Amino acid sequence: MVHAKSWTLKKHFVGYPTNSDFELKTVELPPLKDGGKCSYILSMVLLCFRIMAKNLKEGDMMMGEQVARVVESKNAAFPPGTIVVAPSGWTTHSISNGEKLEKVLAEWPDTLPLSLALGTVGMPGLTAYFGLLDICGVKGGETVLVSAAAGAVGSVVGQIAKLKGCKVVGTAGSDEKVAWLKKHGFDVAFNYKTVKSLEEALKVAAPEGYDCYFDNVGGEFSNAVITQMKKFGRIAICGAISVYNRTGPLPPGPSPESIIIKELHLQGFVVYRWQGEVRQKALRDLLKGPGATVTPDALPCGGFRFHFHCEYGFIGKIQYHEHITEGFENMPAAFMGLLKGENLGKAIVKA
Repeated sequence: MVHAKSWTLKKHFVGYPTNSDFELKTVELPPLKDGGKCSYILSMVLLCFRIMAKNLKEGDMMMGEQVARVVESKNAAFPPGTIVVAPSGWTTHSISNGEKLEKVLAEWPDTLPLSLALGTVGMPGLTAYFGLLDICGVKGGETVLVSAAAGAVGSVVGQIAKLKGCKVVGTAGSDEKVAWLKKHGFDVAFNYKTVKSLEEALKVAAPEGYDCYFDNVGGEFSNAVITQMKKFGRIAICGAISVYNRTGPLPPGPSPESIIIKELHLQGFVVYRWQGEVRQKALRDLLKGPGATVTPDALPCGGFRFHFHCEYGFIGKIQYHEHITEGFENMPAAFMGLLKGENLGKAIVKA
């Protein structure tokens, strides 16, 4: 008999989520059917989504991706002990027929945290990889701007751009995050919350303008960037965190004249379009990294309201940083902290 704890959506968010928007439930899972293709999954590490929450009905389980271990199975493809990435949501255990499970790469080294399959060597890393290389088509010598540059996606975007020989400008919402960006290769970084003029700060950072903009925030910030793009500039629209929790009307969009006259290319994208071998190759590229492993240096973790710790290191020449919250009961708190920018790097909950 297996009992699963699950966090559900009690009521839809109005602005930023609050504790009262979530409800913790416990259910008994049915036994595996003889001859079936089901597996019990024990959750290890969880990842939260915000934009998809709008698609949930009240009472539905919160959506999320997890790294998990198969603890019981009647599916030969996923024997007990198999480590998988699964879109199982905010739950401690679940049953799967195996269709949406993905095994971690066979060459995954024992020294590397499995949680990176949710970060640098997972969906965020792939988002950075394909958004920068395929959508933006970045080339050496170009100038790249990354918003939310200290997050799970933005931090990888900036590092890949530097490895490609670009000038990289990153923006973040705290001085600690800015210091991290400067320490780890960004040519220019600034705190967009404290500058007197965002337009002036962007211009000072790159007087020649920007060839590529990796957009994680949207809203007024991105409208300001549009005016400073170069001719034929490319913009990969990955997220719009500045408006996810907005309760009033959305800000006006960018000037059509700027887009037309500069002949800009703007493209939104979702990373799940890349599947099959091209996706596996990208994961292997992110896992191996270009070069030998480097010993990590000390890095302050910053404050948080619940017990957490940080893990950091290098995959080749790409550095990762994780903001890990301990305890399944702290899922909502970690989620709310993520939306307020309390994490540096990938936000993870370890159950």
